[in-house]
Amino acid sequence: MPLPSRPTRTARALRLGGVLAALVMLMSAGIVVAVREGRASGLMPESSWGPWTDGGIEGWSTRVRINTWGEAAQADIHFGKAEDLYLRAYGKTVRVTSMMEPTVFTLTPDGRLTAHRLSTP
Repeated sequence: MPLPSRPTRTARALRLGGVLAALVMLMSAGIVVAVREGRASGLMPESSWGPWTDGGIEGWSTRVRINTWGEAAQADIHFGKAEDLYLRAYGKTVRVTSMMEPTVFTLTPDGRLTAHRLSTP
């Protein structure tokens, strides 16, 4: 009766190499997801952003652009030279309240900018 064969060093090295290759692929996929949809969306290259679109809302001038790679949008909002607001919606909706004219601005990752003026006492 023959003795069971032990794996050779070459076979073990091939298995280890396969495991390491799979690990590298999984990590790369995780990094891509993080950059395209999560906290690291700000690291996307400038060429992945669409053009700025100018507009106005509640007396404020606005500029909004959307990222073509993933769920991300940016907005620059200005009230003359008095107040500047910057919103970065990287994978989630963000809000900011202005100081001068009490207005809440909301930016969604798909580039929709809304404003709600707060009532003053």
